[in-house]
Formats: sequence, C-alpha cells, structure tokens
Amino acid sequence: MSSEKNKIQIFRPFGPSVAKVIMSEEIIKLLNDYVDKIVDDKKKSKELDYGDQLAGNVMQEFKLEEDFMKSSGWANFLANASSSWLEKTEGKKITKFHIINSWIVRQFQNDYNPLHVHGGHISGVGYLKLPNDFGEYSQKNKAKNFNGVLSLVNGSKLFNSPATYNIKPKVGEFYFFPNYLMHVVYPFTNSNEERRSISFNALINDEIYNVYGN
Repeated sequence: MSSEKNKIQIFRPFGPSVAKVIMSEEIIKLLNDYVDKIVDDKKKSKELDYGDQLAGNVMQEFKLEEDFMKSSGWANFLANASSSWLEKTEGKKITKFHIINSWIVRQFQNDYNPLHVHGGHISGVGYLKLPNDFGEYSQKNKAKNFNGVLSLVNGSKLFNSPATYNIKPKVGEFYFFPNYLMHVVYPFTNSNEERRSISFNALINDEIYNVYGN
C-alpha cells in the first residue's frame, strides 16, 4: 500500500470529486532544486519552454524532463495517488497510467491563469513555493480575498449546488481532478515573490474514463 493512500482526502464540492494529497518535504525539495537549476540555465529553459501550449499569462512555464520525473519519484507519486483516488471514488483499479506531460508554472505579481481545462483524462496541481501573502484588495471591506486563489468551476450555481470551489494554496498540497474540470488562478498584488506550482495531464484506462462505453 502506498503512503499516499493514508494521506489522501477526497471531497465533492459539486459533481466531480477532487482529491488532496500532501507531498513529502523530500519531493518538494527535489522539485524546487530542479526548477531553480532550470531557471538558471537559459538554454535549458528555452528548450523546455511550454508557454505556447498553455493558457497562462505568467512569467514562465516549462515541462519536466521524463528522466527527472522517474528518478525523483514524481511519476510514482502521481501514479500512486491517482490510483488511490480513483479506486476510492470509482471502485475500480486502474492498470494504465501514462503521463502526457508535467510542467511548472512560475507566477508573479499581476500574472494570472484564465479559465481553462486540461487534456488527457486526469489532471492536477500542487504548490512548491508561495509568497508570504497575496496582497489586499483595493476595497478593504471585501469579505473574501481571491488574490492568488485557485478556483475550480463546474456548471452553474443552482439551489443546493455551488458552481465554484476556491482553494487558497499551501506549499505541499496537491489536488487531483478530472481533466474537464474548469479552473482559474487569480493574480496577486503584494510583491515580486514567486507563486510556484506544478501540474500534470495523464491518461488512464479508457474503459474506466469513458462512462458512456459499453
């Protein structure tokens, strides 16, 4: 049994389920060290640049190398947590888990990620580095502050059925969700500190994903 199975939390803020898993301090450090190394290597940063394939209006987005995903344990983390999530929610064990891509998003002051969906079958996002705070609203009397928040969106608001679920990022938290679940990341205003996240898209068994199949 993987350690992720003991740490996973599954909730349904609306139709599709969302799973939260805590990344280990070891893998957070490995990922951050890897990112810092790529950032310092201008040639490698250009080679791995993924911005033209993604929706974000952010400072930098680049893919993780396949060898690193395997050697660091990142690929195993995604596979094990995804398997646990789907076994608990679907009652089925996946035998196929193929990572299409995994990438880093480096977001700074006033950057944002517009409403979008992902490819593949399942996706997710986790947090590696965050500003000390995301800044205040111009109107200080607002009850909620969405600066830097991830908002998951499903359908439209109805009686007893919310359409959004807002997540204030915390370092180490990783959220898994179906690829079609719309989501948006709001800008923040406080400083030039980095909001660093990591995402992925993956394919699983077609017969499990395709609920309309025979």
